[in-house]
Formats: sequence, C-alpha cells, structure tokens
Amino acid sequence: MATDLTHPMFHNNDAARAHLEKLLWPEGPVCPHCGVCDEATLMKGKSHRPGLYNCRACAQPFTVTIGTIFEDSKIALHKWVMGMHLMAASKKGISAVQLQRMLGLGSYRTAWFMAMRIREALNMDPMEQGRGQMGGKGKVVEADETYFGKVENPSDVRKDGKPFAASNPKHPRRGVNRGPANKRSVVALVERGGSARTFHVANADKATVAKIVMENVHPESRLHTDESHLYKGSGQIFEAHETVNHGRKEYARGDVTSNSAEGFFSVFKRGMTGVYQHCGEKYLQRYLTEFEFRHNTRSKLGFNDDDRAQLAIKGAAGKRLVMRQPKGFKGPATA
Repeated sequence: MATDLTHPMFHNNDAARAHLEKLLWPEGPVCPHCGVCDEATLMKGKSHRPGLYNCRACAQPFTVTIGTIFEDSKIALHKWVMGMHLMAASKKGISAVQLQRMLGLGSYRTAWFMAMRIREALNMDPMEQGRGQMGGKGKVVEADETYFGKVENPSDVRKDGKPFAASNPKHPRRGVNRGPANKRSVVALVERGGSARTFHVANADKATVAKIVMENVHPESRLHTDESHLYKGSGQIFEAHETVNHGRKEYARGDVTSNSAEGFFSVFKRGMTGVYQHCGEKYLQRYLTEFEFRHNTRSKLGFNDDDRAQLAIKGAAGKRLVMRQPKGFKGPATA
C-alpha cells in the first residue's frame, strides 16, 4: 500500500502529534515522570503549548515527545513524521542533503542530526525485544563477513603484527585492495527467508566471529557459510555446518548457499556508495542498523511503507539523543 503523502500528519503539527499519541499511547497518555497511564488532563488555552498534559497523579506536565528522539527539537513535528516515512520507504537510504531539500530544513547539519536520531529509532535490538536467537530446528542461518571502507587509522602491518603481503609483479591486481587490509569489518547473520543481524567489529577474527554466531544462532540451526577459516569447527556446535567454495566459483549446491547474506551486503554497499558516499567509522553501526531494519521489515515478510514508519515511530520512545551531553550528565550516548 502506497503512503498518502497528502495526509495531514505530513503537513500539520497537530495531526502529526495526534498520530504520535495514537502509536505511543495506545491505552491513553502515559506520564513519563511517574508512569501512571490515562490519568492526565489535556491543558487548553493560549498560555499552554499544544499537546501539553498535566498528570493528576504527580501533578507534573508532559507531552508525547518527552523521552523520545523528538524531545526539545526545533524541527516541526510533521517534518519528523515525514522524515521517518522517507527513511523507512527508501530501500537504499536517503541522504541528509535530500532530507534537507525535501523537508525544507535550515541546514545540512540539522538534516544530518535528524537522520542520526531516526537511525537510533530504527534500532530494534533483537535481544531487548525478546526475540532471542535466530533459526531453530530445520531452519538455515547464513553467516558471512565483508569489508567496507578504510579504517581511520591505517597500519602497515596486520593485526597479528605481520606485514601485508606485497602485490605479485606478474599479477599486479592480485592482492591489491582485496581482503581485510585496513578495512572496516562487518559480520552479518541472515536467517533464510527471515531477518538479519549485523555487527561492525574492530577485528573479524575467529574468536570474535565465533562469539557472535554462538550468541545469536540457535544450536539446532543449519549454518551455511563460505569456506572461510573463521567458521571452522562450527559443525560441532550447530545441527550442521555446510559450506560453498567461492574460490572454485561454487555459489550454490542444492539449498546450500550464502546468497541471502551476499544479497544483504549488496544492498548495503550500493546504498552506502551511491546514496551516503561517506560514513565515519564510529557511525557505521548506525547505518548498518538502518539497512538491517528495512531488510527485517521488507514486503516479502508482509510489511509496507506505513508499517515500517509506524515501527520507526514506536522505536523512538525511550531513545533521547542529543548532539553533546551537558556537563555532569549521566544518560544515553550522544549522536
């Protein structure tokens, strides 16, 4: 179902606020100070800002934006709602410059920070959501790793202290710009026909990858990978560990393949190079989270653009995010 961009919630703050209240307070206003539900009075009159409630239990004022990524934002609420729909609907992402143009934002910095806040809302941590491990009896989970972008502090030696191999004069392209040499490491787990989980790691070594796989994949699953040494020994942990040999141009053997993981990386890299173009390493996990969210709410799993945008708004609760914390503040991290 296509999103109706003429809907009042995209153009009117009151309609946008009503939309947020419907999604974040399905059982009535919830006081962020004392937690009491549906015991608040809407304050009316010119002396009160729109959407202000007063809790009858603790006598504290509040609005639906308190404790969310929208709190204390000078950006109009309807622009937030539109921005979340745009990011939820764009398969390969939407740049901050594009958001600035389409939403009429004052500066690139404002658009960039808005996008970062939205990415925080898209972070649906599976363990926090109670979904537990991926896969299970009779299910297939694919594991793969890739390397994207240069690290910000490159080294002339590998992480084990050995120098990087020089290129072969007879084959000048062999070994050049290949492998993990000074590149950012990304590990992905993709359940066949289901969800994905991604991890930006400082070093994709065997110990790190094994820990990620064991914590996130159910032991009764069939694990499919390429022939990387990172996954050797997995057959003792899972129902089965089956591999394809990419070095011999083998990409599928029966139902044994890592093509789902490769497909996820394909969409991610096309979005990063074609839309975002540059990403600081400390923000890479946020971008991975964005692509992971859209993959896990794709149309094949029964979601549409409206569903994704509503999930994003629900994910905005409890994720206050500021550009820099005031002195002495103890709370969630900055953007």
